[in-house]
Amino acid sequence: MTVLVEHAETPVSAQPQEAPESARPRWVRPALFALLAVTAALYLWGLSAAGWANDYYAAAVQAGTQSWKALLFGSIDAGNAITVDKPPAALWVMALSGRLFGFGTLSMLVPEALMGVASVALVYGAVRRVSGYGAGLLAGAALALTPVAALMFRFNNPDALLVLLMVVAGYCVIRALDGKATTRWIALAGVAIGFAFLAKLLQALLVTPALALVVLVAIPGSVWQRLRDLAVGLVAIVVSAGWYLALVSLWPSDSRPYIGGSTNNSLLQLTLGYNGLGRVFGGDGNPGGSSGGGPSEGPGPGGGMFGGSTGITRMFDASMGTEISWLLPAALIGLVAGLWFTRRAPRTDHTRAALLLWGGWLLVTAVVLSFMKGIMHPYYTIALAPAIAAVIAISVRELWRGKQFVASRIVLAAMLMGTGVWNFILLDRTPEWLPWLRWAVLAGSIVVAAVLLAGGHRLGRWTVVLAAAGLLIGLGASAAYTVETVATSHSGSIPTSGPPRSDSGMGFGGPGGPGGQRASDNAELKTMLTQADNRWAAATIGSMSASPLELSTGASVMSIGGFGGGDNSPTLEQFQSYVAAGQVHYFIVSDGPGGGHHGPGGDSGAGTQITKWVQQHFTATDVGGTEVYDLTVPN
Repeated sequence: MTVLVEHAETPVSAQPQEAPESARPRWVRPALFALLAVTAALYLWGLSAAGWANDYYAAAVQAGTQSWKALLFGSIDAGNAITVDKPPAALWVMALSGRLFGFGTLSMLVPEALMGVASVALVYGAVRRVSGYGAGLLAGAALALTPVAALMFRFNNPDALLVLLMVVAGYCVIRALDGKATTRWIALAGVAIGFAFLAKLLQALLVTPALALVVLVAIPGSVWQRLRDLAVGLVAIVVSAGWYLALVSLWPSDSRPYIGGSTNNSLLQLTLGYNGLGRVFGGDGNPGGSSGGGPSEGPGPGGGMFGGSTGITRMFDASMGTEISWLLPAALIGLVAGLWFTRRAPRTDHTRAALLLWGGWLLVTAVVLSFMKGIMHPYYTIALAPAIAAVIAISVRELWRGKQFVASRIVLAAMLMGTGVWNFILLDRTPEWLPWLRWAVLAGSIVVAAVLLAGGHRLGRWTVVLAAAGLLIGLGASAAYTVETVATSHSGSIPTSGPPRSDSGMGFGGPGGPGGQRASDNAELKTMLTQADNRWAAATIGSMSASPLELSTGASVMSIGGFGGGDNSPTLEQFQSYVAAGQVHYFIVSDGPGGGHHGPGGDSGAGTQITKWVQQHFTATDVGGTEVYDLTVPN
């Protein structure tokens, strides 16, 4: 591996080999076990306090435990009226767990937490192969202690599976650098990206430019061999994602649920529209860069209703900064320095290849998230966490190895000072929370950076103390924020990490938001729904009203219009036919968030037409304060 070739007499390219058992330091396995055990404890601790986490996805998981068709398509209800507005790969994992162990909070969220542990292990493995055991452990710890990672690996949104599969792809490409079974490893990377696409569509593809660059630039072999391997990877992506798109397209539309979030019942249109390119360029039901999808519910910090203003500073602003940017300045400094110091290395140098992979991942993802004009939620930034962790670990390790050179010490000091100053600013956004911590981090970074600059290369046995102090200062603030994230329960559609703060956007604390949540607490209404034996016990506008009712009763509730009530499904004519066939028992009126008309259909959705038709042809009844219509008894 290259060690600061800027200062070496000749470029060094001793590619790392798999260490034999006897050569592996004795502390490695206990340290790795401790890292993974602490990560597991952190991500599993108090997991049941989250309740159903995001009701929208929880209802779909519940439906998947009741109906195999609902599981296959990701339907919000077991009656299979409409799907969630994303492909269902993440739901498959949680629903299968629910079928094995019984549907509940733990059977739904434990797989998410284990995905986090697996991601940490794979980041460790990928970095270890390039920069050694210590760097691998640092990378794993940096990922585990990223607040947004702790948040989303304890939640039921698709991001946990998305990140795990992207890390799998990165690990596979790193393995391909050895030149052994290269084509197989690149094909496996493509398979991982393909299934990541089935978790969260185009966001999975943000890492592909970096992966492709490394394949073309750094993989051993001739140009034609590298082009062949790249083609194999692309085919693997297409096949791994395309089979499901083909299945949905070929399946008769009248015997499967409507594709939520689409305008024409097409998963391809969803990809190119509302939940795909619409997120990047705006339009297609995306209200713009500063708008969110809905209020958060339940206890915990206020949900980040706004994604901040688009622009280069977005990852550092009030909405995103405390989620992901704790180590971002240091990662950018380390990336630039690492690429500069390895600029004369051989083409296949592993250190530079790893920096290109993780650094390219970081830059492409950060730029897209910073400038996307559609809906942007703070938790999307979890996609940056593995890249930041890996870049930090690789650059710190290589710079530390060259600490006898003043240039290396200057860069290390700049990384540490940048982290200390920026973490001070982030912590100052919640000045009432651990007010001493920001001053300790700032002062510690100044002292350690000064010692490093003045004589960090001449400390002898005290060098270990200096390194430990630097790591403690560098990770301390992020770790504290992560622990606070774990200690606070989170639920709703837009979770945010850390302690509550006044600038986190429009969120609801306390017992929960209005509308559908109140209906789900209505004992009389719940009894009525559990006793109904129709295909759908009830119908209501929007999943934010329907999902809590499903979760509290186990009954199938039709979500008219999907997530925000704006999808044109079912149409008035379809709903009338369902009612005529006796397939829907009740219609529940909600004036809460679920009754809105947001999404690709906007106000053109059928919800308003259906509501008017029901009010004209059926009689309203007050059920515990909720307006309910019995659709089996017309006027």
